[in-house]
Amino acid sequence: MARQRSADYDISVFINCPFDTNYKYLFDALIFAVQDCGFIARCASEIRDVSRGRIDKIFEIISECRFGIHDISRTELDAVSQLPRFNMPLELGIFLAAKYFGNRSQQDKICLVMDRDEHRYQKFCSDLKGYDIDTHNGDARTAVIRVRDWLRTEGRQSAWLLPSGSRLFERYEEFLRELPALCDQLNLNSRELIFADYTKCCAAWLGDHPRDAERQSNG
Repeated sequence: MARQRSADYDISVFINCPFDTNYKYLFDALIFAVQDCGFIARCASEIRDVSRGRIDKIFEIISECRFGIHDISRTELDAVSQLPRFNMPLELGIFLAAKYFGNRSQQDKICLVMDRDEHRYQKFCSDLKGYDIDTHNGDARTAVIRVRDWLRTEGRQSAWLLPSGSRLFERYEEFLRELPALCDQLNLNSRELIFADYTKCCAAWLGDHPRDAERQSNG
């Protein structure tokens, strides 16, 4: 049976990326950028229900998101197993399959695919050749700019007068400086934030720090 369209489908963004410590600085920046652009960040790390299979929950989250950010840059071999992690290409494949085989609303899906270096993906995922893959060079500022420009173009929310990507990154840096104090206010530990806590902190900070265009239009 076809899934019912989520009420937030058109503003929900599925973030498909590594969740390890080395990538956390990029992951946190992507979440903030998505939310500062007026969208809702979703990802597999929000899954906490052990009574359901993880892949089933991923199917559900992807079905509820029109937009998808997929970072396929993590191809290094695991130090212990000496095997690469395939979660990111798998979830990208699920997202693309939902767009291709899904109902009309699923066929509206739009995705941004990023890698670390230009054309590197062709060496390990040649089926993506012909797609416009963006690069972030492992740099959070670049990743934020890529996400902002993509959502500004594909989101088609002309009422949202977004500042430039570099300005969004400045706001992110300001948020990071104020995050420990904000966590204290919310009775949270800034070093123990899970996905739900971090998105809550982003939303709280953004509510207190409207973008300049919003401030002017509401003033």
